[in-house]
Amino acid sequence: MYSKKLYIASDHGGYNLKKRLIRYIENELSLKIEDLGPYEHVEDDDYPDYVIPLARKVVEDDARGIVICKNGIGVSMAVNKTKGIRCGVGYNIAVAETMMTDDNTNVLALAAHLSSDEHAMAITKKWLDTEFSGDDRHVRRLQKVEKNEK
Repeated sequence: MYSKKLYIASDHGGYNLKKRLIRYIENELSLKIEDLGPYEHVEDDDYPDYVIPLARKVVEDDARGIVICKNGIGVSMAVNKTKGIRCGVGYNIAVAETMMTDDNTNVLALAAHLSSDEHAMAITKKWLDTEFSGDDRHVRRLQKVEKNEK
């Protein structure tokens, strides 16, 4: 199980799932997670205001983060603009596993309106339970992505 720093952020569309995941991660997985907002439901907030600071903290602290909006795409696009972020949309449990073993993601994006809370919790648990394989082919591919980022 992952044990370093963990951050979470959303927008209004992911607010309720974010609150549920915080309780799940802290109470059932016994991990600490820092909520980077929003701290109340505001219908017209903007996800970049919360997820871009999360992306910066993930890179700065060599941590992992979870970002949530209605479909997972907007938050994923926003954080992937930050150098050092490797974010994927966790739309099922198999993807949650391979996005770690093959792609060494450091941010998980979730779609609050496209899955149940239980499914999102299972995806999150699988992602947190999984480590990067370190296979040469995956390392090589990630190095090419990093080179492009520069």
